[in-house]
Amino acid sequence: MFDFLTHLGKNKELEALMQEIDSNLANNYKDAAQEALARFEQKMCDLTAQGSLKPKSQKEYADKLVGYKQTLKGFSHKDQKPYWESNS
Repeated sequence: MFDFLTHLGKNKELEALMQEIDSNLANNYKDAAQEALARFEQKMCDLTAQGSLKPKSQKEYADKLVGYKQTLKGFSHKDQKPYWESNS
């Protein structure tokens, strides 16, 4: 009934970037997830510097950032092992 209240204090740009990161993680798009994380961190820093985020929102987004960084730690194609064999 009061669904509109759940979005108070949320930043649409940061929420969209979080959705992009989640989608990329779910689809195993490693490079895209890393790029979206970098944009999320930059946008969060910009909004914090401008004073556009409330302290409670800053903490929530900072916690999300830490979680994403932990999840994406070592999440790259360099570590992926090829599972096909060459017939050369």
